[in-house]
Amino acid sequence: MKKNAISFFALLLVISSTFAQRSIIVSNSSDNDRKAEMVDIKISNLKTCFKKKSYVLKNNKGEEVPYQLVYYGKEMPQRFIFQAVVNAKSTAKYMLIEGQPAIVKPKTSARFVPERKDDLAWENDLAAYRMYGPALAKENPSNGVDLWLKCTDELVVDKRYRDELKNGLSYHVDHGTGMDCYTVGHTLGAGGIAAFASDSLWIGNHYDHYKVVENGPLRSVFTLTYDSVLVGNVYLKQEITITANAGSALNKAEVRFIGASQKMELATGVFLHDGNGNLQLNAKDGIVAYAEDAISGAKIPSGRNYVGVFVPVKTNSALRKSFHGILLTKYKVGKTFTYYFGGGWSKWIYPTDNDWFNAMTKFKKSVEKPLKVSII
Repeated sequence: MKKNAISFFALLLVISSTFAQRSIIVSNSSDNDRKAEMVDIKISNLKTCFKKKSYVLKNNKGEEVPYQLVYYGKEMPQRFIFQAVVNAKSTAKYMLIEGQPAIVKPKTSARFVPERKDDLAWENDLAAYRMYGPALAKENPSNGVDLWLKCTDELVVDKRYRDELKNGLSYHVDHGTGMDCYTVGHTLGAGGIAAFASDSLWIGNHYDHYKVVENGPLRSVFTLTYDSVLVGNVYLKQEITITANAGSALNKAEVRFIGASQKMELATGVFLHDGNGNLQLNAKDGIVAYAEDAISGAKIPSGRNYVGVFVPVKTNSALRKSFHGILLTKYKVGKTFTYYFGGGWSKWIYPTDNDWFNAMTKFKKSVEKPLKVSII
């Protein structure tokens, strides 16, 4: 009996240890090293209850790896995400074990900014952005994207607003971490989207409603709703959900127009300002990439700023139109259209124009050949 009891408790120990950890194998079949790329796993695939226990994620060196549980507005977590490092044509192993994880340093954020005319501002460790809200209605805003340059992986948006509004330090001038030197006006800015019909670009106005779904530390998600978007002589409703991941050169945008069915194309693109920058238009690859001089609010040249768009489905054409570089894609009202957009700076991550253009190509390849995950 004693021997059987020992065997029974030994079996229990094996079973409990098995359920106390998970091996996550991340495979990279591409020819490019994947550094700090986000891995996204359904919670159900982990077969682990994060409400009852806490877990630590470690790499094969035994080092703790930060992760985030993504809820998407639900009571229970829906996704488990972390940044993986996987060399080309290889795999990397991560272990999820019971334990108390360290506090994760925020690398993304998104928030409504009522103190600055209803901006919706967000950022990751590479760049910051904003889109315009109802309080700007009298200033003819657009649904375009504003780019804020940064040269630090620290979050800067809140400090810049505070310094501008309370301390009189303009965020159009670089005070050590970057600046807003990008002009949007009534354009698509740094990667906006608009209907294209009757040979015209139908740029929208400010958003009417917002909802922040996730707010970091590794992923931030929000939805903007535009109640009345004019396309020709018809008004449509537009919803756009934007996801910002830590370490990602581009944001993900999921767009849906709602209303009367009609033939139309969607134009995704960037504003070219004076048009003297370095533009790459590639319909086959679905890429628009642009590089131009960055000039501060004090009229001081400050390197180069970069913007770009990637569309992962077949595009009809790539062209210059109304001071924009755009990609045109067929669209059916009511469907969800996904594309990616973003920007950067020569003083942070991308020293030259070619570095930015190469980053756009690498991003395209990462979407086409995503990291694969298996759970043991």
